[in-house]
Amino acid sequence: MENNTQNTALLVMDVQVGIVGMLPDATTLLSNLNKAIANARDKKMPVIYVIVGFREGAPEINMNNKGFASFKERFGSINMDDFTKVHPDVAPRAGELTVMKRRVSAFAGSDLAVVLSAFRIQHMVLTGIATSGVVLSTLREAADRDYKLTVLADCCADRDDEVHRVLTTKVFPGQADVLTVEEWNKL
Repeated sequence: MENNTQNTALLVMDVQVGIVGMLPDATTLLSNLNKAIANARDKKMPVIYVIVGFREGAPEINMNNKGFASFKERFGSINMDDFTKVHPDVAPRAGELTVMKRRVSAFAGSDLAVVLSAFRIQHMVLTGIATSGVVLSTLREAADRDYKLTVLADCCADRDDEVHRVLTTKVFPGQADVLTVEEWNKL
């Protein structure tokens, strides 16, 4: 992987209070994310936060959407402002962008493509929760849009460790460089 950070952005995806709380132990993930974020900031690389959220009552969720339909009732009874807050351990600094999405991919129902174009981003470094959700969906769509991609395997998490392992060792390498945060920080 080349060491060109000029047109690179770090995406921190779905690392929000309401999602981090679903992981059995997020301590290592949050520590690794902090290392990646510090590295990006040191290199003057944009850090873009992507969050998933809905309006009150979640009218954006269609009951045909098996992934989201089971959450519609729950989303209707929670405070969406609290749910969508980026976890305080990795919160954005002033001037860093947060993009709201309405589906699994960071592109779906968001203005991410417009933001990436404005920053002239050609290479995305992907992190987030869940490896089998936002990371997989964003990687696939970004690859179809011809972005250069890197996934920081230890800055992603999934409730199923085996799914995370298979994706980061067997599936993602076909479309992205897959590194640890330590490997990426040395570039």
